[in-house]
Amino acid sequence: MKLYRHGILLLLGTFTLLFNTQVWSVDPVFSQSGVAISGYDPVAYFTDDRPVKGDPGVTHQWMGTSWQFANKTNLKSFVDNPEKYAPQYGGYCAYAASSGYIAPTDPNAWTIHNDKLYLNYSKSVRKTWLKNKNGHINSADKNWPGLKGG
Repeated sequence: MKLYRHGILLLLGTFTLLFNTQVWSVDPVFSQSGVAISGYDPVAYFTDDRPVKGDPGVTHQWMGTSWQFANKTNLKSFVDNPEKYAPQYGGYCAYAASSGYIAPTDPNAWTIHNDKLYLNYSKSVRKTWLKNKNGHINSADKNWPGLKGG
């Protein structure tokens, strides 16, 4: 009987771990090989109005991820105000977040709206997202806390 009770407790503990969002939460920032936005400079989206590849020698650690910058001026801007330049939803796909799931992003599928950077999975997904961006942003804003596990 003791063995049976221990087995049930073990099984319950396993299910608790499997379904606890705190244990299985996503990384706060989408990165590939520990580098945010595939090495693109987040500040350049705002200053150059286009994606610009960062320099691996000009980096900053933020939210557990390495961010690369095209120059030291952009690095300083980010360090001074990372929330202004970092993509929304941790750099995960904005359309996916609005639909209740997470997905990786393409640094070339981007939009700045109301002074915030949004990334999407692909340029075709971005087109869909743009058709109702305010609605998608509202949905993603509601979904994001649950998706990131907190």
